[in-house]
Amino acid sequence: MSRHYAVFGHPVSHSLSPRIHAAFGKQAGIAIEYSAIDVEPSGFDAALQDFAARGGAGANVTLPLKEAAYALCSDTTERARRAGAVNTLIRNGDAWHGDNTDGVGLVRDLTERQGLDLRARRTLLLGAGGAARGVAPALLDAGIGDLFIVNRTPARADALADMLGQPGRVHVRYLDDLRNLGEFDLVLNATTAARDGGSFPTLPRSLLGRRSAAVSLSYGEAAIPFLAWARAQGAHESIDGLGMLVEQAAESFARWHGTRPDTDRIYGELRAESARLVTAD
Repeated sequence: MSRHYAVFGHPVSHSLSPRIHAAFGKQAGIAIEYSAIDVEPSGFDAALQDFAARGGAGANVTLPLKEAAYALCSDTTERARRAGAVNTLIRNGDAWHGDNTDGVGLVRDLTERQGLDLRARRTLLLGAGGAARGVAPALLDAGIGDLFIVNRTPARADALADMLGQPGRVHVRYLDDLRNLGEFDLVLNATTAARDGGSFPTLPRSLLGRRSAAVSLSYGEAAIPFLAWARAQGAHESIDGLGMLVEQAAESFARWHGTRPDTDRIYGELRAESARLVTAD
């Protein structure tokens, strides 16, 4: 039986993961069969069982299934446990082993590709879902300063702060508090408002200064509203999630195949295509 890999999400037709893993496989001389599987949360368990029965050996998991994936794993890595979310599944006998490569992917992109020094940066994290859970522990490990979490549903922000377990360094605030929080060195958007078809929330200008960096965990059209806002406020850097996507994929590939691919070529290709699309518009 051939070994299959896939990305699960809803929606998932926009995903670049199949192309990225095909490029990694070509680079490593490994034949890759990697598909995109669209499934709603209610059908995820059954879809994953069917995938395993058809020879599924590993999978990536994107929104809105990362926390559900964590619950379906028989064992997980420490970084997945710290996040309470899984974006990488590895078949282990008759069970799934879960990992989370989002955080290391984000930090690697920001520090090594974008050249940001994250140390002591006063940071605002917008969102508290699976994507936010995946990156928050890694940001703290990278040495950011105080982390403020703001989410539309306060209970989810509280749960994320409790999970991170660093009172005095991690703070929960609410949407109405944003205008009173002052300026941040780093603002990350982990919300799904633009992706889900909703309107991007109005954010106060005071959040960003001339030395601030604004980072979207999304890429493509879903990242545009937040990054446009950041540029309009004069942010020093405005960065989308394309680099994070490529770097977390490389970490997943290494978990499955035992070799970590070079990411520069596929990132360069995707970035060039993205620039051409913006120019065409």
